[in-house]
Amino acid sequence: DSYVVSPIFFPGGDIGKLAVCGTINDLAMSGAKPLYLSVGFILEEGFEISDLKKVLESMRSAAVEAGVAIVTGDTKVVQKGGADRIFINTSGIGLIDLPLDLSSTKAQSGDKVLLSGTLGDHGTTIMIARGELELETDIATDCAPLNALVAEMIDETKQRGDLTKLRCLRDPTRGGLATTLNEFALSAEVAIQIEEDLIPVREEVKGACEILGLDPLYVANEGKLVAVVAPDLAESLLLRMKQNQYGKDACLIGEVKSEPQGIVTMRTGFGGTRIVDMLVGEQLPRIC
Repeated sequence: DSYVVSPIFFPGGDIGKLAVCGTINDLAMSGAKPLYLSVGFILEEGFEISDLKKVLESMRSAAVEAGVAIVTGDTKVVQKGGADRIFINTSGIGLIDLPLDLSSTKAQSGDKVLLSGTLGDHGTTIMIARGELELETDIATDCAPLNALVAEMIDETKQRGDLTKLRCLRDPTRGGLATTLNEFALSAEVAIQIEEDLIPVREEVKGACEILGLDPLYVANEGKLVAVVAPDLAESLLLRMKQNQYGKDACLIGEVKSEPQGIVTMRTGFGGTRIVDMLVGEQLPRIC
């Protein structure tokens, strides 16, 4: 994966932490235990060494927290104007040591949809950090490594005696929750219905999104996951997720239906129902 976020420093993190956590989370969503990362840097001529040290330190801290080793890398410098300060490329290797088969095609009618926490924190943080709107808020990125949370979810499922009850996992990054759920519905040829009143969004994020004309359902997240699970697993899995610092706000937000296939709907707080479409185009450029 490659990371080109702008600005490179933002409340709660920076491009380095984002690069490490993003790749770790991609591995974790497949059920793998992340083990090793490679890191490649493209630096613009004139990039401050002090800023590079800050990025490297945040990468080290994120890797240590996740128990992952950064084992190799490369650095290139391009002329002034050839890049925007710093771009980072990462690759990761992980191990799947259980007979897991996580796939969005596994979702079936009656399954429950779980979300690990609040929506829209990262994308909103990046937009405000650009300083174009002069907003002052306490919003910070949710960027975090989720491999320990996923490991606990897999362990809880294993204790229930059937790993197939954990259907699929995904971190709703670009395109947000709405795009992720649409991908699930299309892949499994099912419908998904979510409840607006059950979806956690911070008041600061709601306010900022209203000002920016954004819908939190489509805003990127970098430290959240969405899971589709068998109905008899949902309650115990939620309890287990809440014991982890990155799952303390976990909640059930919806259910898989059989019809209409490939469609995501949301029951609104006013009692109506609206279709939640796939994101078209780029809502927030360079958020990761």
